[in-house]
Order: sequence, then C-alpha cells, then structure tokens
Amino acid sequence: MSRTYQVRTYGCQMNVHDSERLSGLLEDAGYRAADDEQVPDLIVFNTCAVRENADNRLYGNLGHLRPLKTANPDLQIAVGGCLAQKDRSTIVDRAPWVDVVFGTHNLGSLPALLDRARIRNEAQVEILEQLDEFPSNLPTRRESAFNGWVAISVGCNNTCTFCIVPSLRGTEQDRSPEQILAEVEQLVAEGVVEITLLGQNVNAYRHGGHHGFADLLRACGEVAGLRRVRFTSPHPRDFTDDVIEAMAQTPNVMPQLHMPLQSGSDDVLRRMRRSYRAQRYLGILGRVREAMPAAAITTDIIVGFPGETEVDFQATLEVVEQSRFAGAYTFQYSPRPGTPAAEYPDQVPHAVVQERYERLVERVDAIAWEQNQNLVGREVEVLVSVGEGRKDSATARRTGRAADGRLVHFLDKPLEPDADYQSPRPGDLVTTAVTYGAPHHLVADAGVRHVERTRGGDAHAAATEDQQPAVMLGLPGLRST
Repeated sequence: MSRTYQVRTYGCQMNVHDSERLSGLLEDAGYRAADDEQVPDLIVFNTCAVRENADNRLYGNLGHLRPLKTANPDLQIAVGGCLAQKDRSTIVDRAPWVDVVFGTHNLGSLPALLDRARIRNEAQVEILEQLDEFPSNLPTRRESAFNGWVAISVGCNNTCTFCIVPSLRGTEQDRSPEQILAEVEQLVAEGVVEITLLGQNVNAYRHGGHHGFADLLRACGEVAGLRRVRFTSPHPRDFTDDVIEAMAQTPNVMPQLHMPLQSGSDDVLRRMRRSYRAQRYLGILGRVREAMPAAAITTDIIVGFPGETEVDFQATLEVVEQSRFAGAYTFQYSPRPGTPAAEYPDQVPHAVVQERYERLVERVDAIAWEQNQNLVGREVEVLVSVGEGRKDSATARRTGRAADGRLVHFLDKPLEPDADYQSPRPGDLVTTAVTYGAPHHLVADAGVRHVERTRGGDAHAAATEDQQPAVMLGLPGLRST
C-alpha cells in the first residue's frame, strides 16, 4: 500500500510553488496525498526564515509531533525550505525525532533522503550551497487546476540589511524565456487561465543580457487562452518604464502591482540598503497610474527598523498618504541572526514599535476603505476562486478576484430572473457590480450579469472528481471576511 504524505507550507509564494514541486516528487516516488482525517506516514515542513516567529512556529509544531513519532516510529518527518537552509543540523539537535533536513537548493533529493533515513535508521541532513536543479524542472502536483505559479528566477542579488533570503536562496539565476513560455503554454493546454510569474526580484529578470522582464510580459500576452497574467514581487530599483509600458499595452497583464516600500524615510531606506528613495518610489507609482489609471497598488512596510525615529515614521505615513495603497502587508521589524541590521545598536523598543504599527495599520486601512467605497457601482470581472470566502456558505455568496486583484464576495444569483442560470464554478469568470466596499474586500450583492464558463472551470470540475489535499498553506494575507 502506498505511503501517504502531507506538506505544510509557511512563507512566500515561492515556497507555495516549491511545495507543489515537493508533492509532485513524492507522488512520482509512489506516495499519495493523505486524507484530511488521516494521520500521514510522512509530514514535510516547507519553512520560512523571514520572521523570528517562523523559528518558534516550526519548533512548536515539531514538538507537537513528538508523541506521534514515539507512538509510531515509522512516521517520517522532513524539514525543508529557508529555515532548514539556515539552521541545518541544529534542527535535528533540537528535535532528534526529525528524519530528514534538506535545503532550498536540493528539493529533488527529498525522496532519496527519506529512503536513506528509513534504511539507515538515522537522520539525514543534506544542505547544498548552490542550486542542484532548477525547481521548475521537477514534477509538480499543482493545487489549482485553473491558476498556476511559474518561477522565472530564483535567488536575489540585493543586499538589504534586514533580509536573510539572499544567503538562503543564493544569487539570482534566471530561466530561459523558451523554458518559461513552454511551461506557460503547457499550463494553458491543461486548462490554466491565470498565471503568476514568480521571482525573489521578479523584474530584475534579464536572461542572456537582452531578454528582459518587459519582453517576457509581452510574450505572455501572445499565449492564446491565457486570460490573466500577474507577477510578484518586483523591486523599485528595476522597475523601468518599459515594464510599465508592457503592463499597460498587454491586455492579459492585470492592472495590479505589489511594490514593496519598506519605509518612507530616506534615512531608513539608506540603512536598509534599499537602492531608491521616497521620491523615486512615488515617481514610479505616478507613472504606473498614468499608464493604468485603474491599477490597484499594494505594498510591504516594515515598522521599527533599527534607528527609526518618530520623524522617520512620519515620513512613512506621508508616503502612504500619497501612495493611496489598495492594501499593505505591514510588519514589525524582526531581527534575523546573520543580517547586518540585527547587529545595529539602536534597536527600537517593542512598545514604540507596537504603537507605530497600530497607527500605520489604522491609516492604511482607512485609505483602502476609502478607495473601495469609491468602487461602488463599478462593474468588475471576477475569476471565481476556492476557499477565499470563509462566510460564503452562510451568506449565499461566492468569492473570487477582480482583475486588479481585489477580493470580491458576490451573490450567486442572476441579475435578472433567468431559469437557465448556472452557478459559476471555480475557474469561471463572472461579471457583476460592486454594492459595498470594505477595507479588505468588495461585496457585489446585486446579482451576476454574466457567467463565462471557461476551460479553467472545466479543468477544476475534472480535477475535483478525485482531488485530495496535499499541501497545507500558512500564508500571510490581507484581512477579509
């Protein structure tokens, strides 16, 4: 009988994509996804190291598994991802019941390491310093039948003083445009209607010195059947006008931009070693909005970076005010061992950080709410999703994403009485109108004007006939109902 597995994922979209690869590898090796009620034979943690609580979360979860391991020695536990790349054998020292530790550069080794640990009856720790095989060359078990991640690069060449990712993911390596487009075309052939291009610094992509990110966006626009293209995360340093032009001129590139700010203070940005200043950042946003007036722009902001003064924080609030973000991932600074900022002497007291953080969240939410209220009455096209509306069953609503990435909860009924109305499936597109704007989502309760049954909906319907949960996600997100 096949051994069962479960992958638990924490962190960024790149980790989610890596988990799909890990699931594909395991299924190629004869494993099958565990049912929800089933205790799996293998539990894989794909970890994040960006925040301090990532460490606490991993070791807490490993502690909870110790009694299961004691009761069933055949249960295998594997730890991979950025935290594994950082802590290495320390994981086994702190949790001796872990069977395998593998890093960010050798995902493909997992099945062999599991076999070796079982045969030798001892933990296997294998961490490589360079990429063994580009993850997108590995088998994949995708969680969605109608949208997909496509990694265009791995690693990062930036040296931000607060970030540990470059030391764990390595320097940037770009795939060829031929490989990327072949994967995109294959996904579309399988029913995918939306893709997200992934990279630690996605818009730094430049393969062979002449194939740039703008060229890649335009090429995706030529793929027949591909309805939506998104990308994450860009860096202001590499956000050039040709990228803005490609976004505006390529119909299937969505009017959405996630552009990390981190701080609005030039002094803090300098200490962060971010290669832009506030006015350059605002200039990029201005050009994006000039080319795409309906674009929704979101961001990342860190509060309490070492040395941040009240004047610095006020500068951040001013940039937030001018930027009019549709939403923001806001973080309290967390020192990461091995980063320069962790050694800075002027760490900001937690109470001060907390108070500033609360002020920032309050202002970000107020701006986002104002923007969403201004969308009332506007017609939106929504790609129906799975599991994003926690209250859907109680409200008779469905949930999906508008073209600009906003979360939309819509009433699943026709705008006008229609005996032939068919509820949309996940992966289908609906046209409806916004009736209410909340800080983190839109509501469309007037009814659905049009349902477009897509190949993505067909693919989802076919996949759910025998779909099993393989990957559990632990992602941060903008709050919604």
